[in-house]
Amino acid sequence: MSKQPLRDRIAVAAALVGPLLVALVLVPFRDSLSNTNMALILVVVIVAVAANGNRLAGALTALSAAAWFDFFLTRPYQSFTIHRAEDVGTAILLLTVGLVVSQLAARARRLQTVAVTDAEYLTRIHDTARLAQSTTSADAVVDHVKKQLTELLQLRGCRFEYGSLLGHPPRLEQDGSVTTGRRRWDVDERGWPPEEIELRAMGNGRYQGRFMLTPAPGAHPSLQARLTAVTLADQAGAALDTAEPGAPQG
Repeated sequence: MSKQPLRDRIAVAAALVGPLLVALVLVPFRDSLSNTNMALILVVVIVAVAANGNRLAGALTALSAAAWFDFFLTRPYQSFTIHRAEDVGTAILLLTVGLVVSQLAARARRLQTVAVTDAEYLTRIHDTARLAQSTTSADAVVDHVKKQLTELLQLRGCRFEYGSLLGHPPRLEQDGSVTTGRRRWDVDERGWPPEEIELRAMGNGRYQGRFMLTPAPGAHPSLQARLTAVTLADQAGAALDTAEPGAPQG
């Protein structure tokens, strides 16, 4: 059996130690910083480890970050007990967003690109996860993601289609690339294709629907933006997958 690469072994070690050290650094500021801001700082640590390691390292970092966030940064301190419902929600969101973003960072590493660490992208993912947790309406999550995609991808418009796939429009793929037919379209060089592009929303591996993206002329969204868009679409897909049977959808 081949040994795990040194880079991945270092990342696993960082996954266990990194969140602890950052949480300790944040202890003097826990009364002045909001729990949301401290959680976002820990998400950046998760991304940094996942970008330089693998999915296992990212997942371990997310678990470690959630644990030390609970232990050091929520009342009662130095305890794995949380009394306030708001803190429970933030801890759950930290774990959820951390796991999602670690997957995103690992995907970016496979493409040998810079992982998504921009605060704006992380905030979009975090806000969508918070909405998905707080609402019982999957449609509300879909509408929120449509707005996020329009801003993030510099679109003229965005709509969501429930049900079966129709036609063969260009597609924004899971790795952030765009394909037209069997060919890959170079978004960085050429911008969006001059027609609607589909972005599928998957929930637990099941197709839930697709966002139809109407590009603005001259837009060249970065790979980071496109990878974030894929994650947002999957968050909407997960909300649709867990929606109560018979709930109104579109």
